[in-house]
Amino acid sequence: MWLDGLLQTIPPITVYLLVGLVVGIESLGIPLPGEIVLVSAALLSSRHELAVSPAWIAVAGSAGAIIGDSIGYAIGRRYGMGLFDTLGRRFPKHFGPSHVQVAERFFRRWGMWAVFFGRFVALLRIFSGPLAGALGMHYPRFLVAHALGGIVWATGTTFLVYSLGVVAEHWLSRFSWVALLVAVIAGIGVTLFVRRRTRRMAEAHEVEQKETDYAAESDD
Repeated sequence: MWLDGLLQTIPPITVYLLVGLVVGIESLGIPLPGEIVLVSAALLSSRHELAVSPAWIAVAGSAGAIIGDSIGYAIGRRYGMGLFDTLGRRFPKHFGPSHVQVAERFFRRWGMWAVFFGRFVALLRIFSGPLAGALGMHYPRFLVAHALGGIVWATGTTFLVYSLGVVAEHWLSRFSWVALLVAVIAGIGVTLFVRRRTRRMAEAHEVEQKETDYAAESDD
């Protein structure tokens, strides 16, 4: 198949660097499809003729998450909550006031746990570093939470998808490229679903805030 030939021309180091770069940039707070890239790379590693190692993909994803979150934390610490006003003007779909308020509420309520589990949620993943820094979370606590979250997320996702890819290749040996296409579409579908749920949460919070403000004005 022409796709098989094309995939075999990609050096494994390029795959590792791409995973680390995209995940790292997303962790800075820039909305990139880090999860889709990780899932796609993990599936490539299930094709043994491509010589792409799932272990190195997990390492690249973990390193990108840890480094990106740490830089994002430093940026948030430096510029404070005013940073999100600027981001909100440039990326209103991702950093609108309601999105920031929802993320901030999670962080203030759950602290380190919000950082850890935020790695698995699209909204919190891009907010994690900058918002933790802006809110003044102590870096050692942040480092422990986001490092563990990044490692569990990258390693767990990689080896889960790798295992599914191996099974798919066994059953679709003549049409293994179909597995790649299905996984990518599934990854995109999951990402869109999470973003839709996140948007609904933000909208619900915005309505709740307006009702609270109206009630406060009525009492006055």
